[in-house]
Amino acid sequence: MEKSKELIYGLNDRPPLRETLFAAVQHLLAIFVAIITPPLIISSALKFDLETTGFLVSMSLFVSGLATFVQCRRFGPVGAGLLCIQGTSFSFISPIIGAGMLGMVGGKLNTEMALSYILGACLVASVVEMVVSRLLPYIRKIVTPLVSGIVVSLIGMCLIKAGINSCGGGQVAMELGQFGSMQNLGLALLVLVSIIVFNRSGNRFLRMSSIVLGLLIGCVAAYFLDMIDFGRLEGAGALNIPLPFKYGLRFDLGSIIALGLIYLVTAVEAFGDITANSLISGEPVEGPVFMKRAQGGILADGFNSFLAAIFNSFPNSIFAQNNGMIQLTGVASRYVGYFIAGALVLLGLFPVVGQLFSLIPDSVLGGATLLMFGTVAAAGIRIIAATEISRKAVLVMAVSFATGLSVELVPGILDQMPELVKSIFASGITTGGLTAILANAFIRIKE
Repeated sequence: MEKSKELIYGLNDRPPLRETLFAAVQHLLAIFVAIITPPLIISSALKFDLETTGFLVSMSLFVSGLATFVQCRRFGPVGAGLLCIQGTSFSFISPIIGAGMLGMVGGKLNTEMALSYILGACLVASVVEMVVSRLLPYIRKIVTPLVSGIVVSLIGMCLIKAGINSCGGGQVAMELGQFGSMQNLGLALLVLVSIIVFNRSGNRFLRMSSIVLGLLIGCVAAYFLDMIDFGRLEGAGALNIPLPFKYGLRFDLGSIIALGLIYLVTAVEAFGDITANSLISGEPVEGPVFMKRAQGGILADGFNSFLAAIFNSFPNSIFAQNNGMIQLTGVASRYVGYFIAGALVLLGLFPVVGQLFSLIPDSVLGGATLLMFGTVAAAGIRIIAATEISRKAVLVMAVSFATGLSVELVPGILDQMPELVKSIFASGITTGGLTAILANAFIRIKE
């Protein structure tokens, strides 16, 4: 397919070093906060210490670098061979926190046990996405855009609870009796408004860096309020050595099933992202070349999440926002991805990077994540709106949102259920997602 007229450099072009670095930095600005935010949210919810949180952030950066390289370089059938950037996925946060709660021993969370359950479930469930890549034409008939839109909306809606908890100050503020204080809510509001202001700017660099700048403003304000103590960084080591299976592996069937459903939906999302990336890059969006690329990209999505679990990180997925960056820069060269991958790996090797971001107060992070999660929910609504809203679609949405949000709003409804049932359906994303798939398959409307 001919190179798009809007592109400056096509997929296999090699831009000069200066332009390559310039494009790579812009991609990094667009993804950096999104990569480190899931481990920060999970660590806050499970009350991990600074050292563990910093290590998880570092490994998220390290694995995202490896995953991006696999996608861009393509190894045999693994990888899309496009400028596809991968990073830690928001979609898995809720079931991951649920899996981590299995580490409770005598009313206190055992960090190593919690992470072993999380990583064990992530490792096994990632096989679902790898299998889906081989069965792509058939899976797309089951997980339709309507189902994908419902699940994506539920992911955003269910995560808003975590976002608003962070805005109030998180677990630390609850224990100190300061949850929802004017100071915490004021910081969250400052960050949220700052991001919106920068995002509305006509300057593409300000818009691209809106989340980074919003967090920076919030951190400066928090520092002057004595909410950030840089003295806690004194114990940071010189280098993070990635250690496979550092926390071990434990397996819980309910957690594996819950995460497996998210992998199924993530595979369908990845297909959409690869289609958009191919289109923007001036590559085919149908035919055998495209299907090979899509299957390779989804296979890599699952493989990279498998790799993430080995290196003590959380599931990865293709980042859609980088497709917009290709449009903005006019650079679709996959060789840019090598520089992005290298930068992420290097950042992940230095403990001070992870620990520095671990110092961000919950209320500052909450202001950014609340907006991010709202955006995820809105993205799901856009997917739904692009489909035909028939009587059947209304029924599928109604029953899916009702069941999914019910277990989030009233978790006690499952207290009388067996432990396996509770572990599977405790997440509104899982409950609503399974309902959407079954309702879409079995509801028939007589005209």
